[in-house]
Amino acid sequence: MNRIIWMGIGVAIGVIAFRKITEAQSNLGPEGLNRAVGRLADGVYDFADAVRAGMNERETELRGALGLDSGLDARLEQAAGKDAVRR
Repeated sequence: MNRIIWMGIGVAIGVIAFRKITEAQSNLGPEGLNRAVGRLADGVYDFADAVRAGMNERETELRGALGLDSGLDARLEQAAGKDAVRR
């Protein structure tokens, strides 16, 4: 009974090792390198987008909490009105 269990474990390890070796061989070629670099670039781009979106959201929250948006809007409206009068 013990021999059957160990044989099953050995077969399972062999299958896993064969799959890993096959995967590694496919990743060693130029196509595999291109795929890996493409995945990395996509991941970095997605991460940067998420960070930018989070920064914008947090800045909006902070401006609202500090009351900076209302003052900024009023100043922009005043500046636009002054420019219209000058023309």
